[in-house]
Amino acid sequence: MMLEARQISVILGGRRLLDDVTLTVAAGEVTALLGPNGAGKSTLLKALAGDLKPAQGAVYLDGRPLEAWSLIERARRRAALPQDSPLAFPFTAFEVVLLGRAPHVALRETPQDIAIAWQAMQQTGVEHLALQRYPSLSGGERQRVQLARALAQIWEAPPDGAARWLLLDEPTASLDLGRQYETMAVARQLAQDGVGVVVALHDLNLAAYAADYVAVLDRGRIAAEGRPEDALTPERIRSAFGLEVAVTPHPRHGRPCVIPLPPPMPRARSRLERRLRLAYPPAP
Repeated sequence: MMLEARQISVILGGRRLLDDVTLTVAAGEVTALLGPNGAGKSTLLKALAGDLKPAQGAVYLDGRPLEAWSLIERARRRAALPQDSPLAFPFTAFEVVLLGRAPHVALRETPQDIAIAWQAMQQTGVEHLALQRYPSLSGGERQRVQLARALAQIWEAPPDGAARWLLLDEPTASLDLGRQYETMAVARQLAQDGVGVVVALHDLNLAAYAADYVAVLDRGRIAAEGRPEDALTPERIRSAFGLEVAVTPHPRHGRPCVIPLPPPMPRARSRLERRLRLAYPPAP
């Protein structure tokens, strides 16, 4: 039960966004995709979801090329959460979550579909928003509602016992600090239930906290991969992000804790200095 990218390259508008990338994602694990802006994280997620066709190589699901699966089969096995989910219609939050059950509905939603949508909202902590109109929600609330929609889509394991997959593109970008960790706790719980989770993140410490495996992308290639303690070294982080860091075990969970070491900032002027500068500006 694997989701695999085998030597894939993606070219859009004449630009090579992914270059000969091979990555194997295991069911029951959280895999974090890391890297600077433009490194290829979102592109790789879209290729794994089947939303982008590689110019070279192929994506495989359980040993079969992704293209060999019908769209409905894919939708029942994997759900994707993009960075932005615009929706102008005045649906309630509950109706948005219920949309996740579409691949499983024959004629209309059943009481079981409604129960699953409600449970998904409870798991992401948005049940109190159920009757609120989606366009009226804040960015963070919308993101959590969309996460519940994705959970509802893959809530049940397929009858053949095959794995389920959840692909998340920066799901914590618009969330406050507490909600970020709650979201990753949901991802960890899903992995414990056998779901394969792939998540693109910018926060290295959040990835180190939640992920079983990390892949660091740099300019469309995988620059490092492995367990967080093996892949997140100061040398590799400096190479990918151009920033000096210190990496030390976290005092509570022992996983890597990345401490940025930026160059010193100019000394901030005191309030009195600023007032004097305004009252007596330097001569031209």
